[in-house]
Amino acid sequence: MSGLIGRKIGMTSIFDENGKNIPCTVVEAGPCVVTQVRTKAVDGYEALQLGFDDKSEKHSTKALIGHFKKAGTDAKKHVVEFQDFKETYKLGDKIDVNLFEEGEFVDVTGTSKGKGFQGVVKRHGFAGVGQATHGQHNRLRAPGSVGASSYPSRVFKGMRMGGHMGAVNVKVQNLRILKVVPEKNLLVIKGAIPGHKNSYIIVEK
Repeated sequence: MSGLIGRKIGMTSIFDENGKNIPCTVVEAGPCVVTQVRTKAVDGYEALQLGFDDKSEKHSTKALIGHFKKAGTDAKKHVVEFQDFKETYKLGDKIDVNLFEEGEFVDVTGTSKGKGFQGVVKRHGFAGVGQATHGQHNRLRAPGSVGASSYPSRVFKGMRMGGHMGAVNVKVQNLRILKVVPEKNLLVIKGAIPGHKNSYIIVEK
């Protein structure tokens, strides 16, 4: 799928033509630089490697600095490959938000907010036991039994228990673009997308 690398700016809301208030996310999408063109002859598949967001050379390896110089651009913080671009691009070309149109649907991929170690109530939606704890002080949000004793004498893999929550790759599909602001490289996308403010995301169509 063709797309762009972007940055989540934050959430806001706008009114539609019927006066309904719609929550939406503002995304800075591009401009992205073509840092490598994959071909079937050389790489076995066709794709475009795009770079986004400049960074200083002292924070890059010499190999990466040389890689970006081939494309005639500065070192980039984030690099992603995209396939199935309809247009033909060459090394060093810039792709901006004009790739998208208002009203079309896109998929957005990002890293969800990390929640740290969480219990079963927050992580898996367990109900807890309300107030019926028979006087026990620490059973309100406990998971309960997790396995039998004599057989199978173990806890099955995949048992829903407390653990690390969030900070995983999440894709949200079929979000509508409400507005494109080319002069500022902004997309206004209906609904919420994964990640914290200023996190990197991938917008695909």
